[in-house]
Amino acid sequence: MRLLIVEDERRLALSLAKGLTAEGYAVDVVHGGLEGLHRAGEGAYDLVVLDIMLPGMNGYRVCAALRAAGHDVPILMLTAKDGEYDEAEGLDTGADDYLTKPFSYVVLVARIKALLRRRGRAGGSPVHRLGELRVDTAARRVLRGDDEVPLTAKEFAVLEHLVVRAGEVVSKAEILEHVWDFAYEGDPNIVEVYVSALRRKLGAGLIRTVRGAGYRLEAAQ
Repeated sequence: MRLLIVEDERRLALSLAKGLTAEGYAVDVVHGGLEGLHRAGEGAYDLVVLDIMLPGMNGYRVCAALRAAGHDVPILMLTAKDGEYDEAEGLDTGADDYLTKPFSYVVLVARIKALLRRRGRAGGSPVHRLGELRVDTAARRVLRGDDEVPLTAKEFAVLEHLVVRAGEVVSKAEILEHVWDFAYEGDPNIVEVYVSALRRKLGAGLIRTVRGAGYRLEAAQ
């Protein structure tokens, strides 16, 4: 899952990004309302964490503009304000949830997971089955038969991106874009490292290499 944080408090934004990356999400960070609107409008994100008090364009206007353009990405609004009016205004513009600063990081993660689960239910079952393999994208669990297969956060993120497009060819660039953030400048062969790890844990025949094109997830043998 790929998240966008739109927050002008840089230390807070980077702290949230670091924590959410450790949870297994790909996280991009921007610090202004207009840039946040532009990035969120690209449609590449599974959820947006949106501050209200932003330079250039406030969070209310960003949220309203996204909804007016037809974007249904879940939006969790953050604000230093407090009061029923502010919460109502945020929800009236189309936000899905609201969190007042200062907040608990544990609560933030719980709210994010709840919004992603809700979206998963709206779009179909979060449990994907491929042969004897079951991948639960809401609970972030992988089972082969009755046995759970332990995966690292990044291993699960790569598998998740492949499983939601099972049967399709997914390029290395697409995996990099959705599992790592847009600022990643490391070796693009990192994708091959994680695919190899998944093959060792889940079976060599699960992920097929399509030469010159990418990878295709197939039913486990």
